[in-house]
Amino acid sequence: MFGFKKVSMPGAAEALPGRATAIRTANEHFVNHRALKGPYPEGFEKAMFGLGCFWGAERKFWELGNGSEDSGVHVTAVGYAGGLTPNPTYEEVCSGRTGHNEVVLVVYDPKKISYDALLKTFWESHDPTQGMRQGNDVGTQYRSGIYAFTPAQKQAAQASKAMYEAELAKKRYGAITTEIVDAPEFYFAEDYHQQYLAKNPFGYCGLGGTGVSCPIGTGAKMQSAAL
Repeated sequence: MFGFKKVSMPGAAEALPGRATAIRTANEHFVNHRALKGPYPEGFEKAMFGLGCFWGAERKFWELGNGSEDSGVHVTAVGYAGGLTPNPTYEEVCSGRTGHNEVVLVVYDPKKISYDALLKTFWESHDPTQGMRQGNDVGTQYRSGIYAFTPAQKQAAQASKAMYEAELAKKRYGAITTEIVDAPEFYFAEDYHQQYLAKNPFGYCGLGGTGVSCPIGTGAKMQSAAL
């Protein structure tokens, strides 16, 4: 793995082989004690985002509405997605030879919180113009990404990207590098990564937003985006 460029996605021949079985993770959410892997309540939906180190990224979503059931966010979990290696470990992902991103899975009640609200949190919680890094965190696992579970999510994500890019341009930011693709397989990260900053309140968080507000959900007209 030495000499491999962490800012370049690996090809199939370079990817680590992984394993056939899932790595061990937590059974329940450390903060709200709900089942991490489900079953989830009927009618709830899933969203998936990558926005840098997943420790701080996950906290952004479980803290919506102070983590109460009324907030609409049922449970969050961190894991790996968008790569080639099945059931990767954290060390393997960090090597740059799996192609996976550090991502957050959000299970939510669409009757209480909208996907647009989740998108707003996503855009405003990081700098989506940085490519394969967030701040001092450099590597393919820190890229910005929205992973859509439905065509409606994908369309909303693309429209919000166009809207936010226009706002960023006013502040002289470059083009958004966020990948917007159909949700790939999600692999739960190890137990100690789940809700890491709740277990370690003074732990590292390298996330930093642009300070530019995303107008999604404010009644502003979205630009159309083709699927």
